[in-house]
Amino acid sequence: MEHRVKMPVTRRLAKPRLITALAIAVLVAGPLATACAPRIDTRGNRPDPDALAEVRLGEYTRDDIMDILGSPSSTSSFGDRTWYYISKRTETTAFLAPEEAERSVVAIHFNDRGRVESIETLGLEDGNRIRVVERETPTSGHELTLIEQLFGNIGRFAGKK
Repeated sequence: MEHRVKMPVTRRLAKPRLITALAIAVLVAGPLATACAPRIDTRGNRPDPDALAEVRLGEYTRDDIMDILGSPSSTSSFGDRTWYYISKRTETTAFLAPEEAERSVVAIHFNDRGRVESIETLGLEDGNRIRVVERETPTSGHELTLIEQLFGNIGRFAGKK
């Protein structure tokens, strides 16, 4: 004869409740954890390092550089002596402002004959912070008070006949 002991109801339901609670916790925590992961944006034109290493000073012309690296992001303001390839990578976490994680500026300088004179690579650490001036430029003219704005048009328009 087999003797069975009956377990109380609370013990029988404890395991399924625990499993259900853990499943709900995983389902809720998963999307929340991925929502806090940073979103990475890469913008600009970053030349391939292998292609950049292929460029030989004094030999390559603007057309050669265009074929190898593509068109530049920008050129020098005066003349066409320097080409800039600019790229940056930003990371945005949740609702916070984006943070610049990486910046690359490749400047290719050409001589008078249009051949590559030098190549300079600058990063985020080479940049300078510029303080933005918060002042407003005052405009000339008459500034109306609140009362002048509210009652300024009274009597200005003649009735139509």
